[in-house]
Amino acid sequence: MARITVEDCIDKFPSRFELVLVASNRARKLHSGESATVEIDNDKNTVIALREIAEETLTKEQLKNDLIEDYQTNTFSEDEEINEIEDNSDESHSETNELESDEIHQNNADTNSPSENSFTNKEQDNLENSSDDQKSQDIQ
Repeated sequence: MARITVEDCIDKFPSRFELVLVASNRARKLHSGESATVEIDNDKNTVIALREIAEETLTKEQLKNDLIEDYQTNTFSEDEEINEIEDNSDESHSETNELESDEIHQNNADTNSPSENSFTNKEQDNLENSSDDQKSQDIQ
């Protein structure tokens, strides 16, 4: 068979982007050792993947599902596992909210801390002392 291009396969998928994703994923699988469904003919894995798509030796659904499985980070075998994860995420979300409210209260307490008040008092003392000094100089 002559060399194949993306143009030869574009009618199999609705967009070029999807075609390229599926073909590259299939080429990676071929590189990792999966057997080809067409003759290899000393071709590279990308060409073999495009030939498989053009000849429809693999269904579109198979190719799409393989792509999705490769990009999935979590796989679930039972509904119970999904429910456990949802329950844990709800608990962690409420813990996060509690931590955030504690931080807000701590920040509010810090803004009204005695160290700032004492600093303000020191400033007032300095101002009073300087005004007393000024009065004493005025008298003399």
